[in-house]
Amino acid sequence: MAGTTDRFPVRRIFCVGRNYAAHAREMGKDPDREPPFFFTKPADAVVGHGATIPYPPQTEGLHHEAELVVALGTGGANIAEEDALSHVWGYAAGNDLTRRDLQAAAKELGRPWDFGKAFDNSAVVGPIHPVSRTGHLSEGSIRFTVNGTIRQEGDLSEMIWSVPEVISILSRSMTLQPGDLIMTGTPAGVGALTSGDTCTVSIMGLPDLTFGIGPRI
Repeated sequence: MAGTTDRFPVRRIFCVGRNYAAHAREMGKDPDREPPFFFTKPADAVVGHGATIPYPPQTEGLHHEAELVVALGTGGANIAEEDALSHVWGYAAGNDLTRRDLQAAAKELGRPWDFGKAFDNSAVVGPIHPVSRTGHLSEGSIRFTVNGTIRQEGDLSEMIWSVPEVISILSRSMTLQPGDLIMTGTPAGVGALTSGDTCTVSIMGLPDLTFGIGPRI
């Protein structure tokens, strides 16, 4: 939690799949035909700003996915879209690390994505800044660089499903709780990371999130 030594009590991490049209297309999907879908990561997958993340085992395709992270301060079920933002405590920059080869193999076999998405250290989340400081973030640049080279670049306004829509839709399936995080999807340009890379997520209105990729476990 920015400006304090306190830690945000993460309960669950929900991730929105293919929430930017260009990314949906680069993954071979038609964004105009798919309603939003979600997958999860365990709370203890979170690592913070400045971390060096060991290159994970059983993969040759560790990929980056820069994302805006929404932190809920209050929860509820069947939240109306017009009330959804009142449940947001704050925002952070994040990265949904993905073992792309394991995810692709699971897709091919019709199996769950867990081993491709929900592994150790797979949820990189920067300090959470309260809405009172940032306001609600619905537009502005989102960028990801590796060793100073731009890999991903887009705008929060390009989300297919806005933050209020995502909160409302998700709350129809389960009761949201204080401490839940929502990773809101990534722009086009996802790609591979290697040991020794220095990575930065930049979102307008938030401080940069920087992390490194260490040696293979």
